[in-house]
Amino acid sequence: MAKKRDQSAGTPATTALTRAGVEFGVHPYDHDPAAASYGLEAAEALGVAPAQVFKTLLVDSGTGLAVGIVPVDRQLDLKAVAAALGWKKAAMADPAAAERSTGYVVGGISPIGQKRALPTVLDATAQGFQRVYVSGGRRGLDISLAPADLLRVTKGLLSEISR
Repeated sequence: MAKKRDQSAGTPATTALTRAGVEFGVHPYDHDPAAASYGLEAAEALGVAPAQVFKTLLVDSGTGLAVGIVPVDRQLDLKAVAAALGWKKAAMADPAAAERSTGYVVGGISPIGQKRALPTVLDATAQGFQRVYVSGGRRGLDISLAPADLLRVTKGLLSEISR
């Protein structure tokens, strides 16, 4: 599959993927600000199973932030992500801190192209798909790519972090 480029979709995430030579798809959709779950909204709008669409969540150890990427139909297991990162504990990061650290707005935080590279953990369920969908860097935009490429570009690790 060739890279799909939509000039209107240029975000730090798509720029980072292009620079890294990663094959990816760009999938814009009409975002409803009243949607209860941005991730489930994306899955429905794109006609993709919720298990294949992943949300980007920031966690806080008390001394630093990290990224957990889990399917939109599952929850992040804080104990599991802490263990994967070698932390004693983890809590959900403050939304304002997440926005400052990543350069993205909540609901549009991409695991790719963040202002500061953070330790990243991708849920092991991603291995079950040839391509996964993650936020492209703004609400109403997802990108699809191979899980191995997502791990490579984020320097992430794979672990069971969802429940």
